[in-house]
Amino acid sequence: MPAPKTPIVFVHGLWMHSDSWTPWLEYFDRAGFAPIAPGWPGDGPDPASTRAHPQALRNRGIAEVTDHYAKYIADLPAPPIVIGHSFGGLIAQRLLAEGSAIGCVAIAPAQFKGVYILPPAQLRSAGPILAQPWLRSKTWSHTADSYHRFFANAVPRAESDQLFAQYVIPAPVKPLFQAALANVSPKTEAAVDVRAPRGPLLLIAGTADRTVPAAIVQSEYKLQQRNSGVTELRVLEGRGHSMAADHGWHTVADLALEFLTAQKLAPLE
Repeated sequence: MPAPKTPIVFVHGLWMHSDSWTPWLEYFDRAGFAPIAPGWPGDGPDPASTRAHPQALRNRGIAEVTDHYAKYIADLPAPPIVIGHSFGGLIAQRLLAEGSAIGCVAIAPAQFKGVYILPPAQLRSAGPILAQPWLRSKTWSHTADSYHRFFANAVPRAESDQLFAQYVIPAPVKPLFQAALANVSPKTEAAVDVRAPRGPLLLIAGTADRTVPAAIVQSEYKLQQRNSGVTELRVLEGRGHSMAADHGWHTVADLALEFLTAQKLAPLE
């Protein structure tokens, strides 16, 4: 009996449904992996059903979502690779540090404890939400305008609007507050054990990202370099936060596959 294919578990971030990973699933299936993109707890099976029931996502925090994926991974036939975007990238790093994954690719990952830099672009993006503490246990969703301004700013407005209509969902606000307060909360959930034994990690940033600016990812990279495991960083010129879903997603996926192949985590041809 042949060995099971290596699973890849894709973890989406705030405001994007797991359907946004569909091209990646097809890409990595062709590469010989067993890819899967389970949603967060509270997500509906598709964007429309998730939009119709936003209350199911209220008050979902980083630890709960991480545990949700860890339990899912425990039932897989083989240890997986995790690929995450935005807060999904933070959760993917937590899963790697906890031993739930053998390798990780984190695309524009949200900041965690120990990252002190606060770029103006990120302040403009998250500030209006964080200025409303009563939203902490609720959900919030972009408008088409705010999505293009802060999330898909590096692509034409027509493409941004298409992504918005196709994939955008409400998201719990709690993770934003957890990340914002990580450095003043002793028991914060927005933390990654950067010294835990782990497999290879690739961090990917975009120079035009206004939601998780490249400076944030570069700071995470410096923290992760404390680990004895392989840690690499790629910075993509002119790419925004939508880089995993917009027309340039293939470039990001190629980087991920090249890294996994170099680390001998890809299937043998």
